[in-house]
Amino acid sequence: MATKNGEVVVSNKQVILKNFVNGFPKESDMYLKTDSISLKVEQGSNAVIIKNLYLSCDPYMRIRMTPIDDPNFPTYPPGSPIQGFGVGKVVESEYPELKKGDLVWGVTGWEEYTLIINPQTLFKIQHTDVPLSYYTGILGMPGITAWAGFYEICAPKKGEYVYISAASGAVGQLVGQFAKLFGCYVVGSAGTKEKVELLKNKFGFDDAFNYKQEHDLNAALKRCFPEGIDIYFENVGGKMLDAVLVNMRAHGRIAACGMISQYNLEHTEGVHNMMNVVYKRIRIEGIMVFDYFPQYAKFLEVVLPSVREGKVVYVEDIAEGLENAPAALIGLFSGRNVGKQVVVVARE
Repeated sequence: MATKNGEVVVSNKQVILKNFVNGFPKESDMYLKTDSISLKVEQGSNAVIIKNLYLSCDPYMRIRMTPIDDPNFPTYPPGSPIQGFGVGKVVESEYPELKKGDLVWGVTGWEEYTLIINPQTLFKIQHTDVPLSYYTGILGMPGITAWAGFYEICAPKKGEYVYISAASGAVGQLVGQFAKLFGCYVVGSAGTKEKVELLKNKFGFDDAFNYKQEHDLNAALKRCFPEGIDIYFENVGGKMLDAVLVNMRAHGRIAACGMISQYNLEHTEGVHNMMNVVYKRIRIEGIMVFDYFPQYAKFLEVVLPSVREGKVVYVEDIAEGLENAPAALIGLFSGRNVGKQVVVVARE
């Protein structure tokens, strides 16, 4: 820490994207750099500076490592810190809604300190009786995604048959628990024996299977759902989506949350069983979490009591230190993480 013209200047370790990524991302596609940052914001600027505490590793971040003309996924500029959801503490503020010492979550830089010029996008954390890291997951973006995707898009009915792919991840583990609490029959798939056991024994799924050990996904789904699937929470895409379409029931609903099997392919796979959508009258709808941010207070009213009472549990995979952030992010695409992948930058 130093002073310059009366301002406090601190070192600021950052995770930088080296170049645009082709194929599977590697740790070497990112590098660590130590810069400096003034902890003073321009008077009247509305900006804030936050000290980052926890960073969220999410599969969608891979999309932003490739040039793409989509305002929903602005490309990371090579040579700059990557961005994602995180939890931080306000250290300086010119924004009337936030003061020094406030805890917030929202989009931030992968660095120790971030200057945020549009702090109206941040959510002030009001409830600190739960782990702060939960605001990267169950009480943050993945939680709203699971809640809105299941209740709003899937419009469940008690007793319906629900299937979730990538079910042990940040979103999937929550969808399964919401569905069980609602009275549905729930099956999930994951990529290791450990994760399958987690689904059944920790999250209360009725059944689960390791998709890597299934030579025929269609047969696996028929075994788990002899009467078909009413609701599919889509996190994988590709061959999994094709197999699901064959096994959907009439008037089934699919919430398209993500398609992680496609993110690293130069040429994405086609889906061949789409005629099922027509004659089974299946409704497929994508979910963009930003659409549901205005409902965040309502979401907290529903979910927070369930978290406090232990009715909904959450598993995190914690990586310590910004220097381990690239490996943590890359691990998502090989299934190395068990539960929600979080990076601890600082513990206040």
